[in-house]
Amino acid sequence: MCRKKLIEELFSKQGSSFGVYPLRIVWVASPAPTAAPPQVLISVSKRTFKRAVDRNRLKRLIREAYRLNKYRLVEQPGGHQVALLGIIFTGKEKSPLSLVEKKLISAIHRLSGTTVGAFAPPPAP
Repeated sequence: MCRKKLIEELFSKQGSSFGVYPLRIVWVASPAPTAAPPQVLISVSKRTFKRAVDRNRLKRLIREAYRLNKYRLVEQPGGHQVALLGIIFTGKEKSPLSLVEKKLISAIHRLSGTTVGAFAPPPAP
């Protein structure tokens, strides 16, 4: 995600968030269920990881974990409600891919469970 307007929308009052240590998930719901993957922003703090090599490595790990598991969100029956998705690494130490992937999977399950229950259309009369 590169557009400044979308990033502002993600971090404004419209966005919802929750944490699954060492990740923080911020998302904005779409108006209607969709099967298209959401636009994703991945961020690692410069304050915590001073060296760009470390930040880039963590971003690559998160990107790979998301690539391997995005089907869990996208291939839901009836579509999903996520339009924008922000994944922020909040941990203080470097984490291996296995831990990042495990936490991202639990975050996707929580996100899909939240979106299905919270934004289900009302039943027809």
